[in-house]
Amino acid sequence: MRSLSLKLTLAFLIVSLTVAGLAAVFTWQATAREFETLVVDRIRDEFIEKVTGYYQDHGSWQGIAQEFPLRRPQNQPPNPNQPKPAPIIFALANQNGEIVVPAGEYRPREIVAAEILAEGTPVEVDGIVVGTVLQTGNAPELDPVEQRYLERSNQALLLAAGAATIIALILGAGLARSMTRPLRELTGATRAMARGDLEQEVPVRSKDELGELTASFNQMSADLARATESRRQMTADIAHDLGTPLTVIGGYLETIEEGVLDATPERIAVMHTEVKHLQHLVSDLRTLSLADAGQIPLNRRQVEVGALLRRVASSYQLAAEQKGVILSVDTESALLSVQIDEERMVQALGNLVSNALRYTPPEGTISVQSSVFSGQWVSIIVEDTGAGIAAKDLSRIFERFYRGDQARNLDAGESGLGLAITRSIIEAHEGVILVSSELGLGTRFEIRLKI
Repeated sequence: MRSLSLKLTLAFLIVSLTVAGLAAVFTWQATAREFETLVVDRIRDEFIEKVTGYYQDHGSWQGIAQEFPLRRPQNQPPNPNQPKPAPIIFALANQNGEIVVPAGEYRPREIVAAEILAEGTPVEVDGIVVGTVLQTGNAPELDPVEQRYLERSNQALLLAAGAATIIALILGAGLARSMTRPLRELTGATRAMARGDLEQEVPVRSKDELGELTASFNQMSADLARATESRRQMTADIAHDLGTPLTVIGGYLETIEEGVLDATPERIAVMHTEVKHLQHLVSDLRTLSLADAGQIPLNRRQVEVGALLRRVASSYQLAAEQKGVILSVDTESALLSVQIDEERMVQALGNLVSNALRYTPPEGTISVQSSVFSGQWVSIIVEDTGAGIAAKDLSRIFERFYRGDQARNLDAGESGLGLAITRSIIEAHEGVILVSSELGLGTRFEIRLKI
């Protein structure tokens, strides 16, 4: 039995049959018990009425036993047209506790104990108790009408149980199919993903656990498709970034080897520049691979934030002056410090300042600031008045090799991994990096580190 829908249907059916069967049994027992009580009460009332009338007519219980014969007299032949007398289920004791109408375990002239008489029903004539009716353990005999009533009640219970079972089976089958439908759709989607079609979307049909599972699957499928596409793009970008300098170096070496060109210092300098570019790219890729494995080595120590920002700014001060950009540093407190790997943080902040300098026009400004945020975080802000970043690129600028003009510039010799490395370094320090930007007005990066 491999079908979950069939298993659920059978489970619903078994539960329904069990519940319907138990309900039918308990209902039948309760109905039979209450009906028997009703019949016993009716027979007792008739018995009391009859013996009371006998006492009123005769003034005593003398001869009353002949009115309630226990069996047919031996000298009387059976009459097939005459119904068999119903068994007597009540006995009668006189005012002295002596049995005058025997029945069940009560024998003629037996003296009944007072505590048993107290449980019986007194027979009163003119306000005087003249006897006591005692119930025996005999079951009452039902008349044809009562028997038909019980039979019809039992038939109705059976029909109700059968109808409930059929309805439960239909509802169970529908519910089972409804519950397993998302699973079947998820199974089909996973098989499509196994065939290579990674971007799948299954309709979310409920808000329960199955709905949450479906939504999680859709998110996973979208993320996987995007990651796969990003990986393909990254592979192409790496091939391009590696291929360009290798082509330049190979071209120069080939022409020099063939004697077409001389190995001048200028040409060697060009090849050296391309080699440095390759080394930088390989170093960036290694840093990212360590970040993916959560193994970026950090040499933490207490570092004064103001000194850190001034060190980063001094590295780019000359380039900023040559471009006509004002680069300033503003710290909230000279004594503010944080425990970090200084060299890694210089690398991260350097990537942000380098990007800001690249896209800030002459007479623009770049400010590097620090402050305390919410009493628990150090906030480091790199803000420029450059070209800004388009909204469509803003959410993806930290992706590796993402082709946004504001994120990287291959022609300028950049690897396109700077912002991805910056985020990895910040996250390795258990911090966060935020970005906001507007085209034509500039960009603002904020790093938050725990104090």
